[in-house]
Amino acid sequence: MTGTIGTVQTRQGLGGRLAAVARIVELGPGRVDPKVLTEAGQLLLRAGDRLKLSPDHTVVALAGGTGSGKSSLFNAVSGLELSPTGVRRPTTARTHACVWGLEGAGPLLDWLQIQWRHRFARASALDKGESGLHGLVLLDLPDHDSIRALTDTEADRLIQVADLVVWVLDPQKYADASTHRRYVTELAGHDAVTVFVLNQVDRLSPEDLAECVADLEDLLRREGLENPVIVTTSATTGRGVDNLKAVLSDAVVRRRAAIQRLEADLDRLVRRLAKAMPAEGVPSSPASVDDARRIGLTDALCDAVGVPAVGEAMENVYGVRSTEWVGWPYARWITKLRPDPLDSLRLGDLRDEIRGLSGGAVSAQPAEVDNAVQALSDGLTTGMHEAWRNAVRDAARSRSAQLPKALSEELTEIAPRLDRVPAWWRALLVWQYTLVLLFVAGVAWVGTALAYGVFAVGEIPEGLAFFGDAAALPWVVLMLLSVLGLGLLTAVASRNFVVLGAAGERERLEREMRRRVAALAESMVIEPVERELARYNEFYAALRAVRG
Repeated sequence: MTGTIGTVQTRQGLGGRLAAVARIVELGPGRVDPKVLTEAGQLLLRAGDRLKLSPDHTVVALAGGTGSGKSSLFNAVSGLELSPTGVRRPTTARTHACVWGLEGAGPLLDWLQIQWRHRFARASALDKGESGLHGLVLLDLPDHDSIRALTDTEADRLIQVADLVVWVLDPQKYADASTHRRYVTELAGHDAVTVFVLNQVDRLSPEDLAECVADLEDLLRREGLENPVIVTTSATTGRGVDNLKAVLSDAVVRRRAAIQRLEADLDRLVRRLAKAMPAEGVPSSPASVDDARRIGLTDALCDAVGVPAVGEAMENVYGVRSTEWVGWPYARWITKLRPDPLDSLRLGDLRDEIRGLSGGAVSAQPAEVDNAVQALSDGLTTGMHEAWRNAVRDAARSRSAQLPKALSEELTEIAPRLDRVPAWWRALLVWQYTLVLLFVAGVAWVGTALAYGVFAVGEIPEGLAFFGDAAALPWVVLMLLSVLGLGLLTAVASRNFVVLGAAGERERLEREMRRRVAALAESMVIEPVERELARYNEFYAALRAVRG
């Protein structure tokens, strides 16, 4: 019962790791080496197929080079002459399989692509005291270094899918570079599902055997296997075959070799994927763009589109234009003698821009927009792997080519025409000209009174007798002074209102422009960046899950 529970728990953990690999395969394109993603995809397919097949059978592959005695050892373990043997050349052209307990093994053998004529059953295994091997599927693979192997990948394929691999080595070629370079170095972390058999030990003296075993163990440790399992055998004399059977029986009885093989393959995949991990100690990337960076991006884009300059220009032009309507008429008439009222602004390089703004156009500087977007991505990708830094940068710039035009079009819609005239300016203009008319009338009254009432230049017409009364002169002069004072007071008050109004208009305009800039930054920059950041964090969450 304990073994069953442990197996179920292991399968659940393996299932979670495989699900994480599937997520990595989904999120990794463009960010991870395509070869690694291909390997991950193949591992998923292999794991899915193997876990659906018989869990009661353990696939053990005998692999080795030419002359290692692999087929002889296969026959010795099975107790039958099932696989042909040879002395001068390799004779195993196709994989042979011997099954202890054939029931339920058919689909597994089909998946392994073992031809029917090369399948053998040990129905009498239980009668020979080999109950511990019940469930074993023993494969005799073609020699991996034969001439046929150069064009036939059957041995390589089965080494990749076998639950446990038994490497059969001979004393003369146990350190063969082709075996170690192509296979053994890839087995780091596969100690639990790899066995090394030093065969043909009947040819060695006890001292030579001990030296060979020690040398082989040292070689395997240098190649990354922490605890290599080494069994010495002689297929010819039968020496050590029972020890090999015991090792195989232990793997079969525990029913965990298939799971351990997949777990070891996952561990190897993690080591390759680790190259896409950020440096140790670097904090994880945020899942979203924080408020400070949002505000910073908005500020930078506002500078790129010239929002402060637009606001300042509008405020200044607003004030200058107002003098034509709400200023003291006499001062305004003097001002009109100047060729261009904008000369009084002293705005330097803003002059041409202000002239353009009077038509309501706003433009953004592409270089400044690009710098703002670049600053955002750089601030978010500190410590990221280069592939992910590039991905976030590309996401930030995905619509940067359209951003300047979008900013210009959006802000042009709300940029006011600076030659517009508020209604209260017109009312003040009417009031000022009314005072001018009153002043002119008062001056005419004073002139009439002086001419006819003081200097008696002639007989005043009967209808103007009232205006020729000299006694009214003090009151008329007082009225003129009052009209002038009222006009001047109105001009000063209106100028104060203009200043307040200009500041309010600038604040309203800049606030609305910032709102629209922030909305464009959100949709065209921040949203693509946050999608990539989410992808980044999901990828590393999946990678951590694969690590277990």
